[in-house]
Amino acid sequence: MESTPQEQPTSEFAGKVCLSCLKPATLQCPTCLKLSLPSSFFCSQDCFKNLWGSHKLTHKAPEVDTYKYTGPLRPFPRSFVGPRPIPASIQKPDYAASGNPNAEKQKVVNSIIPVYTPEQILLIKDCANIARDALDAGHRVIGVGVTTEEIDRVVHEYIIEAGGYPSPLGYYKYPRSCCTSINEVICHGIPDTRPLQDGDIINLDVSVFKHGFHTDLSETYLVGENVAPIARELVQATYESLMKSIEYCKPGNMYRELGNIISAHVEPKGFSVVRNYVGHGTGNFFHTAPKIPHYGKNKAVGFMRPGHIFTIEPMINEGVWRDQTWNDGWTSTTTDGKRSAQFEHTILITETGHEILSARKDTSPPLEFMQ
Repeated sequence: MESTPQEQPTSEFAGKVCLSCLKPATLQCPTCLKLSLPSSFFCSQDCFKNLWGSHKLTHKAPEVDTYKYTGPLRPFPRSFVGPRPIPASIQKPDYAASGNPNAEKQKVVNSIIPVYTPEQILLIKDCANIARDALDAGHRVIGVGVTTEEIDRVVHEYIIEAGGYPSPLGYYKYPRSCCTSINEVICHGIPDTRPLQDGDIINLDVSVFKHGFHTDLSETYLVGENVAPIARELVQATYESLMKSIEYCKPGNMYRELGNIISAHVEPKGFSVVRNYVGHGTGNFFHTAPKIPHYGKNKAVGFMRPGHIFTIEPMINEGVWRDQTWNDGWTSTTTDGKRSAQFEHTILITETGHEILSARKDTSPPLEFMQ
C-alpha cells in the first residue's frame, strides 16, 4: 500500500532536496521513519507518487545476510533488474551480450603493449572526451539525498546520447553502467537506491567504448558539508599521488617506478596503497598490457614508448591496504572498514612526454577538497 509523506515545517528541511526532481524538499517519507531507514525527502505528493514504484523497494525487509561487513556501509536494493537499454545503433564490445570478454583474455593481449597510430589516437581522444564529460555530468548531480542509481542513470544517458557504450555494463556481467564506491568501498561499488549522506566520500568511475576503443577515468568527491578532516586529507593525498606519478611519464621511463612515486607521497601521511588492483593499458580492450601496480618496489615490466595508452588509478586506504569483496562478487572494501579514495586518468605517451587524455576541463565542476 502506498504511504503518504508527512509535511513538516520548512525549517526542518533546510538543505534537503527531493529524491525525484532535486527541488527543495517539503515532505518526508513516513515509512522510512517508521523502519529507521535513512530519511527520504520529496517536494510534493506528485513527486512522491511518481517515485513510489522504485522507492518502496527500499522498505522491503532484506533477506538474512550472514556476510561479515567490515564497515557501516550496506548494499541497498536495486530498483530494476537487468541493464539499462542500449540502442541498436550503438557499437558494442564483444562482451555486451555474453558477459565474457573473450578477445581480451588472449595471452598476447596481456603481454604486448599496444602502440597506437595517430589515426587511432584521434579516435581514442574522442572517446576520452565523452568519458570526461559523462563523469562531469555525474559529478554535477552528486549531493546529499541523491541515490547512486540516479548518478548511474545520468552517466548512462550522457554516454548513449554521445554515441558511446558504457564499458562496465555487461563486463563479466557487471549490472550497471558505472561504478560508485562509497566510504570503505575501494572500487567496483554497484549503484543502488541508497541515498548519499552528509559526510560520505564517493568515487565515480566512468569508462566509455566508442570507435572500437575504450577509455577510463575516475574521481572521488566529498558529499555535503560535514566530511571528516581525515577523509578530506585522504582524498587530497590520493589526487596528488596520481598527478605526481603522471609527471614522471615520458618515453624510456619504467612503469614500475610509478608505484614508488605514489607510495612515497601517501605512506608518510599514514595511508596505505591497495596492492590487488592495478592501472592498465586501455584502448583496443578495456584492460590490456601493461599492468601498473601503484605500490612501491613492485616488479612491473616494460618501458614507456610513444603511442602507449594506459591508466594510472591509485586506490589509497585510510588504514590497512588489504581488501575483501562483498557477496555480490564486485564490491571491494577495506578489511578494517576505514575509508578508501581513488583517482584515475587515461595517459598517452607522446614523443616528448605525455598527454592526459581524460584531463579536467574549464567546465568541469571543481573538486571539493580544492575549495
